[in-house]
Amino acid sequence: MSATDLNPHIYRVEVRDVIQETADAVSLTLDTVAGPSASFDYRPGQFLTLRVPCSDGPLTRCYSLSSAPHSPTRPTITVKRVPDGRASNWICDNAATGTLFDVLPPAGSFVPRDWTAPFLLVAAGSGITPIISILRTALALHDNPITVAYANRCAESVIFARDLDALARRHPDRLTITQWLESESGRPTEAALRSWLTAPAESHAYLCGPAPFMAAARGALIANGLAAPHIHTETFTSLTTDAFSAPAPAICDSASSSTATVELDDEVHSITWPRDAVLLDVLLARGLDVPYVCREGTCGGCAYTLRRGDVHLRENHTLDEYDLARGVRLACQSLPRSGILDLAFDQ
Repeated sequence: MSATDLNPHIYRVEVRDVIQETADAVSLTLDTVAGPSASFDYRPGQFLTLRVPCSDGPLTRCYSLSSAPHSPTRPTITVKRVPDGRASNWICDNAATGTLFDVLPPAGSFVPRDWTAPFLLVAAGSGITPIISILRTALALHDNPITVAYANRCAESVIFARDLDALARRHPDRLTITQWLESESGRPTEAALRSWLTAPAESHAYLCGPAPFMAAARGALIANGLAAPHIHTETFTSLTTDAFSAPAPAICDSASSSTATVELDDEVHSITWPRDAVLLDVLLARGLDVPYVCREGTCGGCAYTLRRGDVHLRENHTLDEYDLARGVRLACQSLPRSGILDLAFDQ
């Protein structure tokens, strides 16, 4: 039985081209050959979840889209080799034209909401991947000024070096690119980054890279006066479950339940929601075609808007303060905490 038999949301994609970006990073352009719909829509800053067919068994990994959705370029992911990383090493060593992957629909909430504000796009290493998708979109479709601050070990490890240079030459009035090379400037500590990461107070900063770097960058930006709600980070964690399987959800027996109204695909459903069952499992058990990807609170693929009531999120690795303040929650992690709830997907 194939993965597409288990989960109807799965796409099958074929690698059309492999681009060697650096000695340890490749970009794969993808063609959809099978899936739930002919379209493969995504937003700048989102990622794909791949099933990587490693020699010792398939692994589920998330890789950001480096292409921009407005572009005629096929959807493209960029993968950097990670020391002892089984999936990234398999891709870098084996992916070729014609290689097939199972992928889940594009997901992630690392997507700008206000395209009029000045952007400070901060990346380290392979964190440039979603950043360049946002950058390409902003330059092509919007008018806001943009600064890219990109940190790497050395000049040879700079992914998209030629692309960034070409964009800077094409948009000298809007785009400023600064680079931090550890080989020349040492480690990018918070204290050191304070003089490097400066931006007008109305700017929105988007950060992607290793967790210690993002923590240092966030601290430097706050110390420089940028408001915390204007700082957005992208965090990836390795999935511990098979996101491609679609097992029958187990609904716990509970004497205590809530009542919820759920708006999904322009239809309204009334459900009984046990206090010890997450919303996603309850909806899947009713046969509803609710969106989801990882089931671990890391991707945002099952996000919905809570319009009434209160829920507890068991885990949250993707929603920021702005999302939470406007009622966005994750179905795979939501437990009801009030008797009556009202919520909607795709709001």
